[in-house]
Amino acid sequence: MRPRPRYLLSQVRADLARRMVFVAGPRQVGKTTLARGLPGARAGYLNWDSPADRGRILAGEMPPGPLWIFDEIHKYRRWRNYLKGLYDGRASGQRILVTGSGRLDLYRFGGDSLQGRYHLLRLHPLSVAELGLTTANDLRDLLALGGFPEPYFAGNETFARRWSREFGSRLVREEVAALERIVDLGTLELLIGRLPALVGSPLSINALREDLQLAHRTVASWLSALERLYAIFRLAPFGAPRIRAVRKEQKHYHFNWAVVPDDSARFENLVAVHLLKWVHFQQDSAGRDVDLRYFRDTDGREVDFVVTEHGRPLWLVECKLGDTDVDRGLRYLHTRFPAAEAWQISARGGKHYQTPDGIAVAPALEFLRKLV
Repeated sequence: MRPRPRYLLSQVRADLARRMVFVAGPRQVGKTTLARGLPGARAGYLNWDSPADRGRILAGEMPPGPLWIFDEIHKYRRWRNYLKGLYDGRASGQRILVTGSGRLDLYRFGGDSLQGRYHLLRLHPLSVAELGLTTANDLRDLLALGGFPEPYFAGNETFARRWSREFGSRLVREEVAALERIVDLGTLELLIGRLPALVGSPLSINALREDLQLAHRTVASWLSALERLYAIFRLAPFGAPRIRAVRKEQKHYHFNWAVVPDDSARFENLVAVHLLKWVHFQQDSAGRDVDLRYFRDTDGREVDFVVTEHGRPLWLVECKLGDTDVDRGLRYLHTRFPAAEAWQISARGGKHYQTPDGIAVAPALEFLRKLV
């Protein structure tokens, strides 16, 4: 399969006509390729990691042309003030695109606010809908290779495993360590190595602290750094009146689901990334008040994912590896919120039907192709 234009391309073009645009997302997810595909990008591209480009940025030597692209400029301590001055003093028609592998809206090396001067768009890994996948074998390949463009389009599982290992090592040594000024890289690598096996279960900072012999504050800080760099994301539990939901336990997932060793957990992780991609796209492009949560109550009933709008369930999604009876947690939550679409999807199953109470049971592709 050959690469196709990314799903955010038309939105980036539209937003550049109105404001500065920030495109954030995981490292190597395709931000630079997306940016360089825009008209005028070749002449206007500047990368903070390039000494020559960094010198031009600091000297204020802007390239000619109607589009300036700043890649990884968030590593410059005064980047917010720099962009504010550039944006406020720009000529009519001058467009500015900023890309980075950190959460550009929250990055701690900030200065003056850029409020009202930019649109934020978050670029996610490749997905079923974006790739136009149609068969069970297509889904199996996506599960095995992950959704990052280089390993996916290489189409080789050995290469994908090597890529994931090298990606994790570079993330530790070039990104997280610099962000948090970490000296003990070995222990940080141990933490990152522990996390994939914990996908889908409540993430206990205390358990990690005891396992790694670290302070609670240190583990919490490292996990936050991994979130800011789009390595992982955490989901809070969904709660509502009259249901006895857990309130504090969070679950975590990896943007690169290929690192998750267990087949069932890897499939759940893939679905989590697909749902978060849809949620972020709706938030960023349409301003919708949508969110992604999970459900667990004090009686042990669970639903893997709850997509909410204005705080009320829009979709209830339960993930299974194969064909099984409808999960009791999904039945329970659907009786509480009958207006929500309820789905039980399977990675390998073939059953496709709707229960009398309106729960859709289907192969995963039937649901995932509805997303983005």
